[in-house]
Amino acid sequence: MRFIKFNDQQVDSFLFMELSDLAKALTKLSDIEVDYSVQSYIDPVQRKIYVSHFWDHREKNETVPALKSDIYLRCIGNFYHTNFQEIGLFIEKTKLLKLNGFAKQLCMLLEDLRLEEICKKERPGTKRAFEVRRNLYRKYFHSQLTIHQERSILTDALFNTLYLRLTAQSPLEQMPILSDSVDRALPFIESKIFQVYEVNTTKAVIQIVLDIMDVLEEMLEKDMLNTYFYLADLPYGSYETNSLFDELKRKSKLKNKDSLEEAKKGDEDVHGDKLPTWHSETSKPTKSFLQFDLEQGTNTTINGDGIVREGDDGDQALAMVQGTSKKAKKNDYSNLEALENKSEDRSMAGDLVYGKENKFAVPVFVEAKQPLPNELEQYKKDRNDILLFQNKLKLMIQKTLEHKRTLPRTDLHIGRLNKKLLRLLTDENPKLFYKKQEKSQQIDAVFTLLVDCSASMFDKMEQTKLGITLFHETLKSVRVPHQIVGFWEDTNEASKTRQPNHFHTVITFEDSLKQQSGPEIMQLSPEEDNRDGYAIRHMTKQLTMRNEKQKFLLVFSDGEPAAMGYERNGIIDTHEAVLEARKLGIEVMNVFLSRGEIDEPTKKTIQNIYGKYSIFVDKIEELPEQLFPLLKRLLLKTI
Repeated sequence: MRFIKFNDQQVDSFLFMELSDLAKALTKLSDIEVDYSVQSYIDPVQRKIYVSHFWDHREKNETVPALKSDIYLRCIGNFYHTNFQEIGLFIEKTKLLKLNGFAKQLCMLLEDLRLEEICKKERPGTKRAFEVRRNLYRKYFHSQLTIHQERSILTDALFNTLYLRLTAQSPLEQMPILSDSVDRALPFIESKIFQVYEVNTTKAVIQIVLDIMDVLEEMLEKDMLNTYFYLADLPYGSYETNSLFDELKRKSKLKNKDSLEEAKKGDEDVHGDKLPTWHSETSKPTKSFLQFDLEQGTNTTINGDGIVREGDDGDQALAMVQGTSKKAKKNDYSNLEALENKSEDRSMAGDLVYGKENKFAVPVFVEAKQPLPNELEQYKKDRNDILLFQNKLKLMIQKTLEHKRTLPRTDLHIGRLNKKLLRLLTDENPKLFYKKQEKSQQIDAVFTLLVDCSASMFDKMEQTKLGITLFHETLKSVRVPHQIVGFWEDTNEASKTRQPNHFHTVITFEDSLKQQSGPEIMQLSPEEDNRDGYAIRHMTKQLTMRNEKQKFLLVFSDGEPAAMGYERNGIIDTHEAVLEARKLGIEVMNVFLSRGEIDEPTKKTIQNIYGKYSIFVDKIEELPEQLFPLLKRLLLKTI
């Protein structure tokens, strides 16, 4: 297993999930993503929010609000209030400037300040985060200004000065002397930049920047050396701000791009003909009800925006009929499937079921083989090692069931009326009822044991199989159905568009209660990578098909998820898979395996994924002893 790192540092997975949830809540988009970058910005085309690593290596009471301020600016500010078409046009203009880096950073600075005021106005709860953000930035720009003054880096020093001037708490705050030419222009520059607190559009912010650049282009020789605010050069022209009209536009181009040479004038001969419902796009029979997309045709010279038909008397009657029509009570075609092109394999349904991070994951189901003589011998040895724990658990369950069966069934407040009615007069609160003796209760539960078979399990697999044997033999002895599945991703065969994930079912539900089952557990072995969220979703799907009242999913692992393209978002995907399973009534628990003391960041990460339902085994040799109370608690819960 590998830990999520960026620039050789570990990312707080719980905070990362919190930022992701915050972004989804603010934008109301379930597919928006959050990632770390050197600078914070939004990619509206790919629907991605980047938070800055500038806030790292600080106290937690500073880092968390500062990172959230990035989310607020991008998800409340940029997402709803920035005109990205204007940003795209501005970037094209800056390419002609000598100080294009300064221009883009100044634009981002002013736009962020404008959006900050909007965020605080729309959501007053964000004020604390922005206060922390501003204090940290002011300390940083003060130190940067000192350095740039000493080294005579005029352009960067001017930018530092402008930020400090814009965020000053007092108008009497002293500004440093930079150079004669710049100092003469400062009154004009200040008069311009302070307009940012009055304007309310991105276009107005850009105009302020362009006015300032007209002056600075002649005064400054060199562009900025450092990047404080990042304006990404993206295809903003493909993004329409705050518009859903693009959802109604054609998504695919016509196969042919020809057009009519002459437009019809209306005096041509008209020949009637039948219009069949068959179309080249609907040549295959489907459940579609007269639905097809026109992908072939000829462009006409008609301008849809410019030609307006004169209305006539029939329009009003037609409008009246349309306005008063109601839903029919007979045939309802609303649930019919839309046209599907059978020749294309989109596999979109799988994406939704198993998570967007696993859209290229492919399941490969592996069945257990006939146990070899050495596997039979090893299993016999393991079974003898755990026999004491198994017998204790079996005896405890049997006694508990018997105790529940023989509980007193008289002197109750409800039930059948007892013949001893004298207590009605003698007792203040008489219990005059009884119930018939009930049959012995049975355990109505099912278990799935999901075993991480990644390469990092090579030094823990033997002890893990010993603990699995304890579960199997105990559940078998008390007649509780279960399955044991090892999972891994094949690294050698994995590609960006196909990632085979193996599910090695060594004990099936059907065979779990057979007396001879068990030696197949010895076939579990360390393999390659692990895609935990994908595996959990597959096991969840199988458990939901069971009829038992209580369902348990135990995940045995030794670290965080790690697979192709899964390192960063694997923790979030696994956490979401666990939540989905729990919503379906499945209790998901993690047994974390280690050969030494488990550090706090690792514990915190695993707890972020599974919550309080995590058991940490820091001495793998003691796995059966530590699993004993867990199994005892789970079995008692089912009775």
